[in-house]
Amino acid sequence: MTVSEMRKRKKELGYTNEKVSELSGVPLGTVQKIFAGVTDSPRYDTLQALEKVFVKEWNMLRESVTAYQVKRQGEYTLEDYYALPDERRVELIDGVIYDMSSPTSTHQMLATEIWQPLKDYIRRKKGDCVPIVSPIDVQLDCDDKTMLQPDVLVVCDRSKIIRRCIYGAPDFIVEILSPATRKKDLTVKLGKYVRAGVSEYWIIDPDKKKVVVYDFAHEEFPTVYGFDSKIPVGIFDGECVIDFTEIYQYISFLYEQ
Repeated sequence: MTVSEMRKRKKELGYTNEKVSELSGVPLGTVQKIFAGVTDSPRYDTLQALEKVFVKEWNMLRESVTAYQVKRQGEYTLEDYYALPDERRVELIDGVIYDMSSPTSTHQMLATEIWQPLKDYIRRKKGDCVPIVSPIDVQLDCDDKTMLQPDVLVVCDRSKIIRRCIYGAPDFIVEILSPATRKKDLTVKLGKYVRAGVSEYWIIDPDKKKVVVYDFAHEEFPTVYGFDSKIPVGIFDGECVIDFTEIYQYISFLYEQ
């Protein structure tokens, strides 16, 4: 497989350079140079490692989509999404399939530590809102072109919670960044959430220990907090607070490894 062919497969699969590096074991800098055309003659063993990724993943996609027909990115639907093997984690956004890497320990612990105080607050107030931690399908636009899996969410209109998925926009969403999802969470999903009517969107950056809060219902610009902050939840008028100082103390051992 030539670099040109791999570049085409990479686009069709919706892979970032980070994802290719993760799957192949090839350093990210090398992957970036190869696909940018900076490196004219990559090493043979490097090309072999990259080729294995694209051949394996392409065959998996080709065999699993509806009627075993590979579509162009932008043409996939929920029918294709549901035809994929259960073990393959993906999101469908405007007809484009994005693969999702397995979450890290830091990612999972952050998600549950954010979900827990939300649940405790809602139960204490005897509220109707429902906090949910991933994996859960969210049919954000109520169409057949988009299905997302936010890391943490809160839905206050229980009619949106059906057996199959969340049908419509949640009130509150948290996404935890990883190298493979950073660009998607910061740009593509941000736009999707604001247009769909999500009231509040938090982006957690575990590496930089930052939390970016978009309170779409009240503020035009985001607010940036550190892991030394107590962050109010806007949809609950600030009465519910997520204490990141406490959360970081609990997970800090992961940063010492």
